[in-house]
Amino acid sequence: METLQAALFLFVLVPLAHPAPPLQQEPLQFYEYEADVSMGSLIPQDYEMQSKDIIKDGSNVSLDTSLRLQGDDTQLDVPPTKDTNLPTCLLCVCLSGSVYCEEIDIEAVPPLPKETAYLYARFNKIKRIAASDFADITTLRRIDFSGNRIEEIEDGAFSKLLLLEELSLAENRLIKLPVLPPKLTTFNANQNRIKSRGIKANAFKKLTNLAYLYLGHNALESVPLNLPESLRILHLQYNNITTITDDTFCKSNNTRYIRTRMDEIRMEGNPIVLAKHVNAFSCLRMLPVGTYY
Repeated sequence: METLQAALFLFVLVPLAHPAPPLQQEPLQFYEYEADVSMGSLIPQDYEMQSKDIIKDGSNVSLDTSLRLQGDDTQLDVPPTKDTNLPTCLLCVCLSGSVYCEEIDIEAVPPLPKETAYLYARFNKIKRIAASDFADITTLRRIDFSGNRIEEIEDGAFSKLLLLEELSLAENRLIKLPVLPPKLTTFNANQNRIKSRGIKANAFKKLTNLAYLYLGHNALESVPLNLPESLRILHLQYNNITTITDDTFCKSNNTRYIRTRMDEIRMEGNPIVLAKHVNAFSCLRMLPVGTYY
C-alpha cells in the first residue's frame, strides 16, 4: 500500500513528457509606441464591431474618425463645401455638360469646364458678370442667374455665346440690359430695376429667334421698341408704362399687317388705360391683358 501511494505521488509531481496542448489563445503582439503608425497598420487596441460614439477632447467623434485620429496626425481635414477656392466641379455639380452651382453662396461666376452647355447658378450672391467669365465657353446653350445680386454686366459678357438660347437674369438688381446674343429664344429679366432708358432701341431687333420675353416687375415707362416678329409671349406686367403708340406692336403704315405668332401680352399693373390705344392692338389676334377702363 505504501508503495502504491509513493507511485501516485511521483506521478503528480513529475510532468508528462508530452503534455496535452493548451487551449488556443490570441497571439501576443508587441508594439513600439515611439514608432510611427501608418494608416494601414493595426492599432493595438480591441474595438467592438458596433457603431458608437467616442468622446475625444470633449466632443463626439465616430469610430472611424477616432481611428483616423490615432493614425497620422498630419492628415488634412476635408475642406468645407462653402469654400469658393475649390475647383468648380468640387464646389458645384458637373454632369454631362451641365454645371449646377445653386445656393452655395458664391459671389462670382466660377471657372467653367470648356464643354459646359448648361449653367445653373441660381440663388447665390453674384454681383457682377465680367466679360472674361464666358470668354472661352462657346458651347453654352442655357444660363440661369435667377435670384442673385447682379448689378453690372460688362460689355461683351455674352458676345461670344453664339449658341446661347436661354438666358435668365430674373430677381437681380439690374438697371439696364446687356447686349444679348443673337440666337436667344428665351430671355427672362423679371423683377429687376430696369428703366426704359436702360434698354437700347435695337436691343431686341436682331433677335430673330426670340419667342419668350419676360420684363415684368421692373420700372419701364414704355414698351421696348423694335420687338422681333418671332415673339410669342411678352410679359410687361407691373411696370410704369404710361404710353403706347400705333407702331409699338403693329405697323401704322400697313393696315393689313398681322402679328401671327404673338399669343400673349401681359400689361396688368401698369398706369395705362389700354382702351385709349385701340389702334395699337389692331394687328394682334388677342388683346393684351390689362386695364381697359
